[in-house]
Amino acid sequence: MKEISAVDFGKEVLQSGKVVVDFYSTECAPCEALAPKFETLAELYGHKINFVKIFRQENRELANALGVSSSPTLLFFDNGKQVLDTISGGIKKSEIMNRLDSMLNSEEVNEIKINQKPTFSEYDVAILGGGPAGLTAGIYLGQAKLKTVLIDPALTGGYMGITHQVSNYPGYEKPQPGFMLAHYMSEQAKQTGIDFKIAVDISAVDLLKKEIVIDSLETIKAKKIIIATGTTPNTMNAPGEKEFKGKGISYCATCDAKYFANKDVIVIGGGNSAVEEALFITKFAKKVTMIHQFDKLTANQTAIEQLKANEKIEVLYEHEPREFEKRNGKMITLVENLKTKERFELMTDGIFVFIGFTSNIAVLGRTVPALDKWGYIITDEDRKTNIPDVFAIGDIISKKYRQITTAVADGTIAAITISKEII
Repeated sequence: MKEISAVDFGKEVLQSGKVVVDFYSTECAPCEALAPKFETLAELYGHKINFVKIFRQENRELANALGVSSSPTLLFFDNGKQVLDTISGGIKKSEIMNRLDSMLNSEEVNEIKINQKPTFSEYDVAILGGGPAGLTAGIYLGQAKLKTVLIDPALTGGYMGITHQVSNYPGYEKPQPGFMLAHYMSEQAKQTGIDFKIAVDISAVDLLKKEIVIDSLETIKAKKIIIATGTTPNTMNAPGEKEFKGKGISYCATCDAKYFANKDVIVIGGGNSAVEEALFITKFAKKVTMIHQFDKLTANQTAIEQLKANEKIEVLYEHEPREFEKRNGKMITLVENLKTKERFELMTDGIFVFIGFTSNIAVLGRTVPALDKWGYIITDEDRKTNIPDVFAIGDIISKKYRQITTAVADGTIAAITISKEII
């Protein structure tokens, strides 16, 4: 693997056969997550494909010319021509391997696969999930000098990381961007010396054996496992929703609201998330129409008062969306009045869905701790599950309130309990 600058690009990339280029930046968590994967793959594929790194911050002109606007971004070249699609952000090892394999013939791929060697590592504690609960547990466990690894299929921060502002986290006079809180927590956890394995594929989890397999090759065994996998936004399963996800229908205002400047959008839902995100979207959109199935909003009163005072927001109470289409670049929502059963169409530029969450237990495989009737993990006051040496913390557990502060408390409780049990 070689690091180059824009001056070397012609020779090292355009005149060097098959090449994969990593545009990286400093102080970039996704870049740090990619680096060990890129190095490992360079050792595996390096005799067939050249691996090159370019520091984006010192080669901005080249990056802009190639359409690179974020870090890390991987580009693929074959005999001077860019091939395949670019990938960026929290890049998984499997995503890179699939693209590298497509650049080779079947014999070359088989030869490389044969050379892949499974690895095995042991830890005191494995934390499955890197949201505020998992990161807090990591901070406490690292400071307790327990050998700990934090594993996440995405980047650290969880849902907090894509929340536009957090106004009720203690210690901050002014609201904080969610991604900055995630950054602060991640950096604090790293300083304690725990290992991070993020943006990985979780291939298998065996809670009874206390084993987690990532990227189909690395087996991690721990004395204790902490489940901190959080929740996923609910979907409506309405016709057209799946087809237009990311193409007009979004579940993240922080990610996508900026694309709807001076446009009309729909927000579906009536709880805290829906109201708070609708208010945020009004910073960009011209008009927001909320669709809510009940006759009043279920958010906190402060948020409701702010919404009612916002002239950009209109609420359709006792209505539900039934179907989504796209015509001439516009999103069409078929809406039903739940009282009259009348159906009509709303034409907007985009749709945001905020209708609650579902616990992320699927990643745990066949052996799952005891659950409540809503599918959340039951724990005792020490955050122990009914499986020996398996703990659960954060939004995935059965509890009345799910906030960043309650997740942090869960992580603290589990970590202190474990620290006293492992001597």
